[in-house]
Amino acid sequence: MHLHALDTYQPGESPVHRLDPRVKLVLTVLFILTAALTPDRAWLIFGLLEALILAAILASQVGLGLVQKRSALALPFLLAALTVVFARPGDMGEGRILPLPGTPWAVSEAGIGRFLSIVARSYLSVQAAVLLAATTPFPDLLWGMRALKVPRLLVAVGGFLYRYLFVLADEARRMMQAREARSAVPSNGRGGRSIAWRARVTGAMAGSLFLRAYERSERIWAAMVARGYDGEVRVLSIPTLRPMDWRAGIGWGLTLTVILIAAYGLYK
Repeated sequence: MHLHALDTYQPGESPVHRLDPRVKLVLTVLFILTAALTPDRAWLIFGLLEALILAAILASQVGLGLVQKRSALALPFLLAALTVVFARPGDMGEGRILPLPGTPWAVSEAGIGRFLSIVARSYLSVQAAVLLAATTPFPDLLWGMRALKVPRLLVAVGGFLYRYLFVLADEARRMMQAREARSAVPSNGRGGRSIAWRARVTGAMAGSLFLRAYERSERIWAAMVARGYDGEVRVLSIPTLRPMDWRAGIGWGLTLTVILIAAYGLYK
């Protein structure tokens, strides 16, 4: 498999694809903020936000399964918040203590509610980010961030990190192929294939990859400066916001604002 498969953009002609990158960036940030500011255990609001993101996914035609599969990759990281289920009720509001059979530990209802709320917020946010990446080419995202006055240095670092991830991944793949070509298994089936040998070779490969990446970055930077690079993202023609972009931005923005106000009215 070629490592350019890491690119998550899915070409299409859906209404979501045709939206201006600036509008999509603003709406994604607003959606994530709405999810983050929604009170704990506001299950009705979380369900409504999930319905909105599912509707956007269906409208984008990138595939519901694709977005969910990519979003699920973030779920293991949520285990870091699992400790909140052991919080005492006094720390997080009223609630019962629920002993765990056969263990000296106990969980609280308030802690379980907080943990599930964190999971809901995180999963909603990841789905929105995955949808944005799947419907917007990366150069358009960079231009949209600069158009929204995101600091130039931050945009430049993000652009280099993304673009040269593929270069380094291809370099690592070639090094692994070279290792396999030079490390035939002896006739006795042992030697050179032990865990210690693999660890030693992997460490040497990591060091070599770092040196190659550093040398290549110096060459690339010198070539870019010689061609007039100053860190700014430029396009041949600056797109203008169309009526469709204004309607989508204002409509979805007001919808998210109303949802957040309703969340605080119902659950605070």
